[in-house]
Amino acid sequence: MAKQAVLLLAHGTPETVEQIPEYLRNVVSGRPLPQHVIEEIQRRYKRIGRSPLTELTLEQGRLAEAELARAGIAVPVYVGMRNWRPYIPEVVKQMRADGVEEAAVICLAPQNSRTSVGLYRRAVQAEAGPLRIDFTEGWAQHPLLAEAFAERLRSALKRLTAETGEPVRVLFTAHSVPVRTVQAPAAGEDGPRHWPGEGADPYADEAKHTAQLVAERVPEISRWGFAFQSQGASGGPWIGPTVEATLDAIAAEGAKTVLLQPIGFLCDHVEILYDVDIAFRAYGREKGLRLERPESLNGSAALARAIADLARQGLARLAER
Repeated sequence: MAKQAVLLLAHGTPETVEQIPEYLRNVVSGRPLPQHVIEEIQRRYKRIGRSPLTELTLEQGRLAEAELARAGIAVPVYVGMRNWRPYIPEVVKQMRADGVEEAAVICLAPQNSRTSVGLYRRAVQAEAGPLRIDFTEGWAQHPLLAEAFAERLRSALKRLTAETGEPVRVLFTAHSVPVRTVQAPAAGEDGPRHWPGEGADPYADEAKHTAQLVAERVPEISRWGFAFQSQGASGGPWIGPTVEATLDAIAAEGAKTVLLQPIGFLCDHVEILYDVDIAFRAYGREKGLRLERPESLNGSAALARAIADLARQGLARLAER
């Protein structure tokens, strides 16, 4: 029987502020970035101290491995990062050196954008060689993913409603992406070259679908909405609505408290610890809104079960082949 393993893929984050220029070059595939953009990212990292993304992702891998072991599936779980250490190619090489012949590969970005998730897949395939892989394209609708977010949301909503004595608005968010990378080709055009396949990218619909599934599991929600956060500094428009515009509308309706839950991120990192906890919270205060968020999934047991279930399915497909 072939030696199997699981490979989890994530974005990656630098350990120090001084590493940010090199890290950002990885993010934008070597394209030059204006100095003011680099300095702004450095400023944000300084405000939060550091990003715990790498260590939290490694913990998620350990928890998923333990879940698989409890199910009688004793396989190692590796973790590779696209933009920082441990880099995906290095981890795949290590897997091959360890004698792994088949791997279930799961990107820890549940909502599939063929531009971003496609880059993760290509990074694995470039080093896979004889290693046979099963790549999970997306898992935005996995019931355990929705339950993991719902668990965090229920607790925060109960606490905040008790504190305020009134219904609390819920705003779900996911990371924005450039419009050009997700739109379908216009009539007469050759089509986008950003991804394989035809038609519009599924990312926006999948993100909203995850939010819907979470909301359905928390009937205590009085009203909820959805926005895209963390629009980038690159040229051209990014998909919206933005969080800022949505908070403007909520404040105009007379609401006083908003519970914001990012459903596109599986652990704490700069887009949560700075964008949400610092920038959006300050923006809300300017509009007369108190903005809070549930705890991130991080070491969630339900998330570990979701990842383990995806891994089990991928390993089973490999065995069938």
